[in-house]
Amino acid sequence: MNAFKASLFGFGAMMALTMMSCGGAQEATELTASGLNPAKFDTIVNGDTVKLYTLKGDKGMEVCITNYGGRIVSLMVPDKNDSLVDVVLGFDNIAQYMDTQNSPTDYGSSVGRYANRINMGRFVLNGDTIQLKQNDKHDGGRDHCLHGGGDTGWMNKVYKAEQIDSATLKLTIVAEDGENGFPGTVTATTTYKIVNGTTLDITWEATTDKPTIINQTNHNYYNLSGDLENAAYDQVLYVNADNFTESDESYMPTGKILAVEGTPMDFRTPHAVGDSIHSEYYQIKNAHGYDHNWCLNTNGDDTQVCASLYSPKTGIFMEMFTNEPGVQVYSGNFQGVDGEENIVRKLGKHYPQHVSVCLESQKFPDSPNHPEWASPVLNPGEKYYSHAAYKFSIK
Repeated sequence: MNAFKASLFGFGAMMALTMMSCGGAQEATELTASGLNPAKFDTIVNGDTVKLYTLKGDKGMEVCITNYGGRIVSLMVPDKNDSLVDVVLGFDNIAQYMDTQNSPTDYGSSVGRYANRINMGRFVLNGDTIQLKQNDKHDGGRDHCLHGGGDTGWMNKVYKAEQIDSATLKLTIVAEDGENGFPGTVTATTTYKIVNGTTLDITWEATTDKPTIINQTNHNYYNLSGDLENAAYDQVLYVNADNFTESDESYMPTGKILAVEGTPMDFRTPHAVGDSIHSEYYQIKNAHGYDHNWCLNTNGDDTQVCASLYSPKTGIFMEMFTNEPGVQVYSGNFQGVDGEENIVRKLGKHYPQHVSVCLESQKFPDSPNHPEWASPVLNPGEKYYSHAAYKFSIK
């Protein structure tokens, strides 16, 4: 057992942390298996209660979630030595998640109302031009809407939480008409569930009172090795896709769908992320790694594997399933750069560039401006439904 895993095991075995209540009595706060202190997530935001919720599977799997942004804070799964490893990035306190100036991040969040980018934050819906918040700024005035408005999007809102059972958490948010420019009052739910002790299952559902657009996803940053202070170049990636959407210099789709054949974008045969992450191929060079949408071959069949990730170090193998047409692969290109290397994360770690891989189920980026792609439009009387599942095993 390496030192990092041993430290996690030690945290999981620790029984309690003593804290003083305002009345002077001592209260015991049990730590999670990942070493989180739930008390560090207790706060009030605009009158809404924020807490840390823990889901447990019957095979040792543990998922810790805060209803602030619907964020997964830790995800513990067993490795080949049957030691638990936390495989996602994050912070160990709510204060850092809320500090959008000094530690801005979408770690583990349930992204809404629209995941990924919308060109110049503008689209036409039923003949009306909608202007959204432009929070993704680039040279030349190419300012887009990213992840529903970023720090004023759903990732920094408080969800109403209902822990249905020890393995299921349902989160609900009501987004007002006009929020960040989006039309319609939307009621949306994110349900996290551990299935069969091995699978993190996520479903998103939503309704609206006006025509609108919606495209939710989960933004976990995965590192299956448990080594969070070195780049995850040895993680082996598979993506079940023959094509991807080309991006311009501002990471916005050009509208062209390109074949992966003969390019470093081809992960139909699994290989290490580090094999080509420093390629001179213009798509990778511009993004400083991978930050692209793959057009899945699965055609909405969420019983087929659409992507997978594997760590030779721990033997942990993660398979992904979704009913969505695309998956965004992001290789942590801006982790550990431009001052981020100084930010302290969980267990006192400093994350370097390319320390993780995100696998985000989605409609294609900028779909509202591309009627030829799967539509993100939601009308009154309809129900939005999206599903993604992440199954863990040992390989």
